Amino acid sequence: MRILITHNNFPAQFRHIAEYLGRTPGNQVVFATKTPREEWVIPGVNKAIFTPDGEASQDGYPLVRSIEDGIRHGMGMLNLCAGLKKQGFIPDVILGHSGWGQTMFLRDIFPDTPFVGYFEWYYNSTSPETTFDKRKRSAPELAQLRLRNSAIMHDLSSCRVGITPTLWQRSQFPIEYQPKIIQAHDGINTNYFEPASGGLIPPEKLDLPNTDLTGAKELVTYCSRGLEPYRGFPQFYESLPEILEERPDCHVLIVGEDRVCYSARLPEGESYKKQMMGKVKVDEKRVHFTGPLPYGIYKQVLQASSAHVYLTWPFVLSWSFLEAMSCGCLVIGSNTDPVREVLRHRENGLLTDFHSHKKIAKTVVFALKRQEKLRNLRKNARQTILDRYCLSKCLPAHLNLLAQMAKDGPGRFQQPQPDREKK
Repeated sequence: MRILITHNNFPAQFRHIAEYLGRTPGNQVVFATKTPREEWVIPGVNKAIFTPDGEASQDGYPLVRSIEDGIRHGMGMLNLCAGLKKQGFIPDVILGHSGWGQTMFLRDIFPDTPFVGYFEWYYNSTSPETTFDKRKRSAPELAQLRLRNSAIMHDLSSCRVGITPTLWQRSQFPIEYQPKIIQAHDGINTNYFEPASGGLIPPEKLDLPNTDLTGAKELVTYCSRGLEPYRGFPQFYESLPEILEERPDCHVLIVGEDRVCYSARLPEGESYKKQMMGKVKVDEKRVHFTGPLPYGIYKQVLQASSAHVYLTWPFVLSWSFLEAMSCGCLVIGSNTDPVREVLRHRENGLLTDFHSHKKIAKTVVFALKRQEKLRNLRKNARQTILDRYCLSKCLPAHLNLLAQMAKDGPGRFQQPQPDREKK
């Protein structure tokens, strides 16, 4: 089978799919990407680099820039695929991440190849994500939200079938397109992300450079790609003084990069980390910013966690949340829709109010005081991931779909319909 995979970043959500397909005899796998990460090599997978076509205009109409950027990505990918086609590579199936635009013109270069679109989010001016902070948006801001869906709408129309990781994310797409989208999570490697044998790793055993955990008997952990409002960093940081006062032997580990992934960008030189450190005074000897960590050390942080805090707007659900549950963390999650799809209060974790740093602190302190009584929540968190998000169950669903699409060829994919009583 010949498979074309495309994502702006390599290998991102498609890591496990690419690894399996690459090591399967008889497959020819090409991964088209803009960010190749030279240090990451997947055996059996050929990286092909595309570059957005031309330079972004600086003096065009502002609302057109996102559309132009998508077209530039699409044309860059089209140019790459024309070269692949000239070399004789015509894929049996295409798997592509939608949103940046590089998948927009794939049906023009490979008209008979089924395209499976990976859809993470649909932007809407009235969605919970947009209204969550209660900030009134201007007319141009609302227009920009609608226009962010331009490339996504092209892909929804041209794909044979779509995939999205959670039911919550699927529910954000226009209802007329939802039957075309299958909910199938990428999957968590539960053999890797597992509780440490023998119980929690003692804090002093963590291999964290420039981090003094002397005297730490409890660890509160927070992990995010970026320290930003979408992932509740300001609210979490505001909760720390009360947590540290109530639990004198507690230390806090904040894992993540001082950058913005989803939230509004601040002026040059500013960051949400700097803002919060200037606003909230904490015992800096007990609050540690680790920056991004290698997978092995990041896993150990989860395995050492006394209480793990995950906060998010009603938006895309983070892998780190599920990885923490897979490691048997005692998770305190925000009482928001994407979290509630997985976390059940006092069954496999604890819910708290995203908007109230006092309630966040109160819930964390509650968790720290009742480690033994809440031990079952850790066990249930792990079991939830084993039952619903384990890679051994999720990966076959993706692979079977790709194989079916390749087998069907130019035909139309029809999802199974529910049985109806014969009249």
